[in-house]
Amino acid sequence: PGSLVVYAGKAFLSTAMCKIIESEGLGLDVVSGGELHTALTANFPMDRVFFHGNSKTDEELRYAAEAGVGHIVADGPSELERIEKTAGQTGKKMNVLLRVTPGVDADTHRYILTGHAGSKFGFPLSGEVLAETVKKYMSSEFITLKGFHFHIGSQIFENRSHVMAVEILVKAMADLYSSTGFAAEELNMGGGFGVEFDPRQNSPALDSFTDAMMEALASGCKKEGLPIPGAIIEPGRWIVSEAGITLYTVQEVKHTDGITYAAVDGGMTDNPRPALYGAKYHAVVPGKMDMDLSETVTVAGKCCESGDIVIEGLKSPPLVRGDLLAVLNTGAYTFSMASSYNRLPRPAAVLVSSGRADIIAKRQTWDDMVRWDIIPEHLKQKNSWR
Repeated sequence: PGSLVVYAGKAFLSTAMCKIIESEGLGLDVVSGGELHTALTANFPMDRVFFHGNSKTDEELRYAAEAGVGHIVADGPSELERIEKTAGQTGKKMNVLLRVTPGVDADTHRYILTGHAGSKFGFPLSGEVLAETVKKYMSSEFITLKGFHFHIGSQIFENRSHVMAVEILVKAMADLYSSTGFAAEELNMGGGFGVEFDPRQNSPALDSFTDAMMEALASGCKKEGLPIPGAIIEPGRWIVSEAGITLYTVQEVKHTDGITYAAVDGGMTDNPRPALYGAKYHAVVPGKMDMDLSETVTVAGKCCESGDIVIEGLKSPPLVRGDLLAVLNTGAYTFSMASSYNRLPRPAAVLVSSGRADIIAKRQTWDDMVRWDIIPEHLKQKNSWR
């Protein structure tokens, strides 16, 4: 009872995606005013929204309160003070989860490791800060403490770190219950469940994580004499990664120092993950699926950066200008992390379902690259900047 699957919107979010998430009965995790505005524009049910993120602005907190979001996840003591103040000013009592750092290291890239001691996120479990915070706010007039949230990182392929974090949280909840009388109604265990980018390899099943986590939660609470809180998980990549394919067109093929480069019409602007995290992807050539993979190709992006490499060492049929290249498993953290670096317009997003294709985000144009530029009057005269 009280359990919920919440989609992590940062993986991929649009108004159309909000409609899909709503139709599937999921909650929605947002981390900014912009993501919240997207959900509101799509008329997503606000009672199923969890507003996460560190460094929330006063404007964002007020927007969330006035919108009636279901939960605010507080990242620290000073933010919690502002949440309570905002709730009082708006007359909207707010449900709050406290984000904690369980001190668990997971085997993943350090940029997406979030649950270790010293992380920028959350309340530390060590020391007295958490207990003092619970004592101060458990009887607040303007906020309702519902429980706790943790997230240990992303792209984690074994369940031991998640299980360890649950065990640590259960012990912490027992200590808090003993010292304050506070019993958590909800425990949000985040996401981070690993997905292989190469479809030739199998990703771990979601229940290989959740079954062990739920067992640790239930048995731990029973041992400590605690009521079992409603369990919440927040997968993002696990839901959308395999649903996404990025289509590039080969612009040039050249051979340099024993390397065959196929330069495409996109790259780190639409998928920065290879450059940022060293992410490895796989691709196929739709028009040449029956041909032998006789070449080893480095797929180069369009940006003026040596590091803009989409894929290294791709086994491919011979490529020529005009070939389509389909990069697989790009549904997560590509479109949402896209930029217009080098003033490259962002590509469109197309939803393909049940034999139909619909544009859900328009392709940008060159005019869009200058849409928000302003030339001050004094610069409109020749050489006036001197």
